[in-house]
Amino acid sequence: MVAVIQDVSQMHSTAESLRSAGKRIGIVPTMGSLHEGHLCLIRTAKRHADVVVTTIFVNPTQFGPGEDYERYPRDLTRDSSLASLAGTDYIFAPERDSMYPDGHVTYIHIEKYSSILEGRSRPGHFQGVATVVAKLFNIIKPHVAVFGQKDAQQVLVIRQMMRDLNYDIELVVAPIVREADGLALSSRNSYLTAEERKQAPVLFQSLSLAENLLREGVRASVRIITEMSEFITSRSSGVIDYISIADNNTLEELSTIEGHSSVLISLAVWFRATRLIDNQIVKV
Repeated sequence: MVAVIQDVSQMHSTAESLRSAGKRIGIVPTMGSLHEGHLCLIRTAKRHADVVVTTIFVNPTQFGPGEDYERYPRDLTRDSSLASLAGTDYIFAPERDSMYPDGHVTYIHIEKYSSILEGRSRPGHFQGVATVVAKLFNIIKPHVAVFGQKDAQQVLVIRQMMRDLNYDIELVVAPIVREADGLALSSRNSYLTAEERKQAPVLFQSLSLAENLLREGVRASVRIITEMSEFITSRSSGVIDYISIADNNTLEELSTIEGHSSVLISLAVWFRATRLIDNQIVKV
């Protein structure tokens, strides 16, 4: 059975022992409520490391006012069992007070990405993400970290932080895992009503529409975004937060695709109180 560690000092000493024994450590940061997407990350980490540490921590600093921190699903027993079956060796599941004790005032701000796309819609979100990931890296001392492409902007934030702060860690990005109808796996999918669940695949369908337009030679972003918007609103009750076509490496939003070999098409859509995100990288 997988070993569950909740104490920061114990995780520190365990990581030191593993490193001293010459083990290559892989980390998979999660907020729990594990699904097949997370399990694929764990299996990916297992291919890149001798020992896999899956973290389960619902990080309060990446939730804004009115977001779903309090109701975010938590079930450590279930998650531990699933993580173990996928190949996790250790679960690090700290308490909130051990990660953010009284007097904690240090946070990491990634300027480049803090006010665009997800950062614009969720002020302070990436400061919370960067801070908790940095803390997890310092506690677990991994050689490799695995994140999912579904959170595309998060991947760029972590990559930037690792570069700027000289983390000697390999970053591995695993592809998006989808349901048979195209809906990207997410813990928040459980919030959807039955009718919303039927409608939710419009996100992926709109991304496929955009890719087809690009293949047909359309290069004006405004036309692609307009057609995606009309597609979503005509086929669902979803309310669009944003649709973006941006350079895949910089997240610079593009008015035209001309001159760019790879673009990131991303979007966020509300179904009542449930906000879903999705994206697709298209090589042109």
